[in-house]
Amino acid sequence: MTSATVPTSHSVRRWVPRARLRPRALVTGLVVLTFVAVLLSLQIGPANVSVLQALVGATDANESALARIIILELRIPRTLVAVATGASLALAGATMQGLFRNPLADPGLLGVSSGAALGAVSVIVLGGLLPLAWMGAWLLPGAAFLGALAGMSLAYALAQRQGQADVALLLLAGIAVNAIAGAGIGLLTYISTDEQLRSLTFWSMGSVAQAEWSQLLPAVGIMTATTLLLSRGGHWLNLLLLGERAARHAGLPVAGVKRLLVVLVALQVGAAVAITGVIGFVGLVVPHMIRLLIGPDHRMLLPASIFGGAVLLLLADLVARSIVAPAELPIGLVTTLLGGPFFLLLLLQRRRVSVFG
Repeated sequence: MTSATVPTSHSVRRWVPRARLRPRALVTGLVVLTFVAVLLSLQIGPANVSVLQALVGATDANESALARIIILELRIPRTLVAVATGASLALAGATMQGLFRNPLADPGLLGVSSGAALGAVSVIVLGGLLPLAWMGAWLLPGAAFLGALAGMSLAYALAQRQGQADVALLLLAGIAVNAIAGAGIGLLTYISTDEQLRSLTFWSMGSVAQAEWSQLLPAVGIMTATTLLLSRGGHWLNLLLLGERAARHAGLPVAGVKRLLVVLVALQVGAAVAITGVIGFVGLVVPHMIRLLIGPDHRMLLPASIFGGAVLLLLADLVARSIVAPAELPIGLVTTLLGGPFFLLLLLQRRRVSVFG
């Protein structure tokens, strides 16, 4: 097998059924769906205004000005954050599943999201006590990145057995990290002011409604950069599916690649959590569904996950702001209602088959 060959061992074939769709056709379809979902996100909302009305103007000057404010200051930032966050979480999930050779790996399950949340909450509650005001809009994403990196590193270190991460230990370590981070968040919530508490309550359940241009640009910039870098790692992840020893024999610097992927995933998830709060299960559901459709080749799985995650979060946001209009559900509740049963199905599947050998 050459270094460019996609792993096709018996264990991988048992985990992923034979691809039913052409990978390029699926990616093209997801790109089109993303474009349609973006248009729907810009068009649908409590206020009855249209993108065309905001661009070309209305007969009434006041209506035209109101339309521009709603589209440019509210809906475009919200849509941009939903696209970037959905793409980032799905790509991070696909990367983690390939890195750990575990289809249950997800930023929310392995302590990455909770670690990022603890870092962000620390800044929200204790920001006035920290001598880091010079960081400005970069302070919240930076703190979330450090928290995500610490959470993932701790879970990975606890799961090590004879130089490799044990799958069962990794999930248990993720539960432990989530519990520790949850306790820290609870303590900070307890000492927060009323204003901070209102912000934390809605933020902890995930939302793209608070998107503002001033806070959006640093986080979206980080997510865009890490997405571009991670999307080029498909060949590495294909080799890692063979096992670390086989990947090392194929010429892959395994230790360096693993460290790089861990840092990029932590940076990506940290930026996403800093701007939207904790949104669960996107990184679990999207890569797994796409893998079922086109197979385990990460060279196509990663770009497909990017657009699949964007579509899922855009549609979840439409549901969140439409189902109880004019009120709004936290988007994290919508994704959890979708991802929770899916996670249970995956656990039941693991009882019947051995995943990754």
